Amino acid sequence: MSNRHRLPRRKRDNDATDEAAEKGTTPASEAVELTESTAETTAAPAEKTEAVEKTTAAEDTPAAETTESAETTEPATTEPATTEPATTEPATTEPATTEPAGKGGINWARVFAFGVLPALALLLAGGAGYLKWVDNSVRNADAARAESVQAAKDSTVAMLSYKPDTVEQQLNDARSLLTGEFEESYTGLINDVVIPGAQQKQISAVASVPAAASVSADSEEAVVLVFVNQTVVMGQDAPTDTASSVRVTLEKIDGDWLISKFEPV
Repeated sequence: MSNRHRLPRRKRDNDATDEAAEKGTTPASEAVELTESTAETTAAPAEKTEAVEKTTAAEDTPAAETTESAETTEPATTEPATTEPATTEPATTEPATTEPAGKGGINWARVFAFGVLPALALLLAGGAGYLKWVDNSVRNADAARAESVQAAKDSTVAMLSYKPDTVEQQLNDARSLLTGEFEESYTGLINDVVIPGAQQKQISAVASVPAAASVSADSEEAVVLVFVNQTVVMGQDAPTDTASSVRVTLEKIDGDWLISKFEPV
């Protein structure tokens, strides 16, 4: 082909474009450009979709994390509630209440050692002393009863027994067993009546005490009920027996039980 029949390339392209425009077709270069722009457009929504998903994921993730953190923090708020009683039960507060004992509180151990124990010992000693005193009193009362009963029996027999030949000596000896006003009245009776009558009429008397009982007795005074039998013989006459009961009061003087009252009952 000759040069005069070859058209310039630009002109050919332009002609081809014109022909394509007339035929309604798109040149290849423009098609390529459209394809690229379409791809970019398609990629743009994809990028938007990814951005939306990322945004949604980003929004969902903090929410989930916030929910999880809220759920995890709720036990954290309840745990201090369970730990509060532990803080309100300090083991060190009890010693703190006992420590001021030396500063002004009551030391019960010291009070017990120096107050209660001595008082208890004193009480026990007092109780022991009282029991001993009661025991001694009982023993003394028993001894007083026995001694006073025996003294009442012996003195009664001595007062009411005599013989004509020895009446003065016997009855005067009996006076030493008496005391007080009764001794005086007995002395007057024997001197004025009993001794002269026994000597003149040959009267003799024998007394006995079949029974005697203690009415009361202590360390100083006693009362004894005495049952007396007396046999009286006058000269050659038959004996006469009499029985009586007498309330005898005795006083302890210088260790001896002496009759102070002699009262027929």
